[in-house]
Amino acid sequence: MLTLPSLSTAQMVEVDRLMIVEYHIELLQMMENAGRNLALLAKRLLDGDVADRPVVVLAGRGNNGGGGLVAARHLLNWGAWVQLLLTHRPEEYRGVPAHQLSILTAMDAPLAWAEDGWELPPADLIIDALIGYGLQGNPTGNAATLISLANSNIAPILSLDAPSGLDSNSGQLYNPHINATATMTLALPKAGLLTAPARPAVGQLYLADISVPPALYQRLGLDVPPLFAADPILPVEIRDGIGLIPDV
Repeated sequence: MLTLPSLSTAQMVEVDRLMIVEYHIELLQMMENAGRNLALLAKRLLDGDVADRPVVVLAGRGNNGGGGLVAARHLLNWGAWVQLLLTHRPEEYRGVPAHQLSILTAMDAPLAWAEDGWELPPADLIIDALIGYGLQGNPTGNAATLISLANSNIAPILSLDAPSGLDSNSGQLYNPHINATATMTLALPKAGLLTAPARPAVGQLYLADISVPPALYQRLGLDVPPLFAADPILPVEIRDGIGLIPDV
């Protein structure tokens, strides 16, 4: 088994910065990679066929939400019945997430936004793309409402990068937080995902490729071989706070 380095929140911020500034891999490209892999993992969790399968995508207005919106687009294109549920009205989205949402709007994708009295529609899978690795403190507002609704639903939950409500740096579980069936984290595992307190919320951990060059990791003092030669999505085994994958 290969031992994976883990990233602090500060290191992940630096990875994102270097991807854009030094390697000219723009946020739009990273988001597309993340969202497509999220859709592929959703497909895998639904036994390889998403046609006519009901999927609910919970999307915040940050970059994590943008990845969820990309996944929704791919799942729609593959024939899934996707219901998008946003934390805010569409006009309140900005930047790249707003661009992703505009594509779905052009596709006439079914979408709604959280309001009092909302209930999640029936689903075979819920995708949690509400809050990313930058969370500080308890989720509030519509994000908190959607977290509670997701947890009360019987459908399995697939979280993007980290379960919403989990501090991906420390592993602290805020109130409320998603209790995920599976989590697909990006680039390298975030340190908090590997802690004992986080394990019940993370579920089965997967690692997905967003096209980080190995040389970038070297600049952070990390020796990371090409991880995704066989598959862009890898299951991660956690032992004593360490993430492991099969040797590459």
